[in-house]
Amino acid sequence: MEQADIYQLKREILGELESLSEDRKIDLYYADEASVSLTPCVPYAWQFKDEEVSMPSEQGKGVNCFALLSRDNRAVIETTTEMMTSQFLFEQIERFSVGLQKLSVIVLDNAAVHRARIIKERLAVWQQRGLFLFYLPRYSPHLNIVETLWRKLKYEWLTAKDYQTRDTLCYAVRLALRAVGESLRINFSSFNLSLL
Repeated sequence: MEQADIYQLKREILGELESLSEDRKIDLYYADEASVSLTPCVPYAWQFKDEEVSMPSEQGKGVNCFALLSRDNRAVIETTTEMMTSQFLFEQIERFSVGLQKLSVIVLDNAAVHRARIIKERLAVWQQRGLFLFYLPRYSPHLNIVETLWRKLKYEWLTAKDYQTRDTLCYAVRLALRAVGESLRINFSSFNLSLL
């Protein structure tokens, strides 16, 4: 099967999952991880002529985040200062699978940690609990609504002062992510197959 055909088929399946979720027949969550480092995400800035402006930055130090997010802003989010590993993801999905209220689907991209052996070996157990994983077609981050969460976090919810130290950054990231679905909400449009 050609990549274009796979993309089309998976997009149609995702549309069906979205319809089932809208009808409240399943819970549909999108999942992904992101890193927020001490290299600030500053899309633009201004300064007076002859004025020096700088922000401290340090590569590699920061916080890694994993999120499960629904279109209605229900969120399950965990952070760590350790490396993001398949073991960490496994633990998050395992914890999530234990408290399911109804049939649930997690939408993931094709990252190696999402398809690791530890994940594959647990699929049958999760399916018995009512949890299924759906993998997006390759090169389609636009289909994963969690990408919007990471963009909002990095470019809107964090401020320059949050990047002063690793501790201030971790605190600010955790504070913002804890507010998702409460005081911080993302208005997602309905899934529209014809627009993609």
